[in-house]
Amino acid sequence: MPDSPVPAASGSPAYEPTERTVPSRSRERASYDKETVHAILDAAYLCHLGFVRDGAPVVLPTLFGRIGERLYVHGSTGSRPLRTAGAADPGLAVCLTVTHVDGLVLARSAFHHSMNYRSVVVHGIARTVTDPQERRVALDAIVDQAVPGRSKDSRPADTKELAATAVIRLDLDEVSAKIRTGGPSDDPEDLSLPHWAGVVPVARTYGTPAPAEDLDPAIGVPDYLGTL
Repeated sequence: MPDSPVPAASGSPAYEPTERTVPSRSRERASYDKETVHAILDAAYLCHLGFVRDGAPVVLPTLFGRIGERLYVHGSTGSRPLRTAGAADPGLAVCLTVTHVDGLVLARSAFHHSMNYRSVVVHGIARTVTDPQERRVALDAIVDQAVPGRSKDSRPADTKELAATAVIRLDLDEVSAKIRTGGPSDDPEDLSLPHWAGVVPVARTYGTPAPAEDLDPAIGVPDYLGTL
């Protein structure tokens, strides 16, 4: 059966739809609800950052962190796109995406095969973070986005490491989420075909933490790794 429109959280504020954030297909899957967007972002730590370099599109996978209505991405200060983002005006036009795959949807017809997913797309202008305190907070947020609590259980970046690390900021302004749930959407005439149809769930799992070979045996596995 077709998936139903994404409900908004009761009383939750929403992002204003724009020409770039309204999908051309399956508009019923779109959501601009801030709680929905934040939940999808907070459940991820890997994003894909797209921009144009020398007239050609480039998409880079990278870690990110969210603090309120801002996303932070880090990289090398030698990176040309991050240097471009350092300009106060115009900065770097980017498109950042996050996607979770929740299930493989197998239909009776090849055409109607699909995925259940949750995704967020953010358009905007990325700019380099220059304030030292904001940079430190942003880097902690990126670490904690991947492993909550880890930033307090590791040595902070020193002056040399900070000098080699660029941090860019992207405000959550032009944003949309898109979600698919439910089973296959087979055509009525295909329902009697002798092919299995349904959903194969997909979930992220973590294995048992493996200590570094040179780790002091007296140092046990931290509790926060058990909550991943």
